[in-house]
Amino acid sequence: MPEPVIIGSERSEVGLPAGMDVLRRGGSALDAVEAAMRCCEDNLADHYVGTGGLPNARGEVELDASVMLGSSRRFGAVGAVHGFPNPISIARAVLERLPQHCLLVGEGAELFAEENGFARAELLTDEARELWREQLDAVARKELADSVEGENTAAVAGDHRYRAAALDLVRKFAPHEGPWGTINIIALDASGELCVGVSTSGYPYKYPGRVGDSAVPGAGNWCDLRAGGAACTGRGELSMRGGTARTIVDHLAAGQDPAEACRLGLADASTLPDDYRAELRALALTPDGRHGGAAGQQGSVYALMTTDSTEPEFRPRAVL
Repeated sequence: MPEPVIIGSERSEVGLPAGMDVLRRGGSALDAVEAAMRCCEDNLADHYVGTGGLPNARGEVELDASVMLGSSRRFGAVGAVHGFPNPISIARAVLERLPQHCLLVGEGAELFAEENGFARAELLTDEARELWREQLDAVARKELADSVEGENTAAVAGDHRYRAAALDLVRKFAPHEGPWGTINIIALDASGELCVGVSTSGYPYKYPGRVGDSAVPGAGNWCDLRAGGAACTGRGELSMRGGTARTIVDHLAAGQDPAEACRLGLADASTLPDDYRAELRALALTPDGRHGGAAGQQGSVYALMTTDSTEPEFRPRAVL
């Protein structure tokens, strides 16, 4: 049987030690992914997952997450969840306790969480709220400057113009400085099981109700024990249109090594027209423990731990 290994995207190093502790004790890949991701979701310094995630355009934090098992391709996911700090655990509950479904969103996902004993919590922290207000102020200043120059249509009368201007504001929001994006974690346990987990608060200041690739099988998450598991972070609309996680696993099945499979998946997604294009990154892990990643920027890395690791190690991603 293979040696256990766990890998993750940038900022997953907060949780990988907890996941590896599970694997060292003989725990399952699913247990390891959940344990590691919960640490990431509870990290208040991270504004792209869990508590402290940056809000949507209405100032509300909405969370997406999924888990997928390689042996059965069972999938559990939630999207647009308000008020529950660990969506990765709710996604696991969907997988295990609601086998007739794969994905719950919004009010239904929250009802399911309550029925299964998950505790509600306030997700919008003071720091995340301040970052949101700073973005609003920056956009308002830009709008005022444009208005002086006669280039602004925000003040034009009419409901339809107001809605168009509001959408334009949303499009102008940008991520805050520093590492950002969805967190991916993939684990291989001593029994040979693979599990992929994905969690995010989504693109900052997104349109309310937007669900990204993190909750969509084949897009942000795919796991098939015959070939491997893959996950994506970044511009989720591209990986949804490209079926990028599934594409990467198909490349693994065709014999590509993990880094090249990720690069080819990103290359395919890059051919899609997109007026809001942003970087997409990917990770992959095979049933025999090989791993790799790819990104659109030089210097991008991913984290990993084996049973011999004392702390997370970082490896370079291939560059598209």
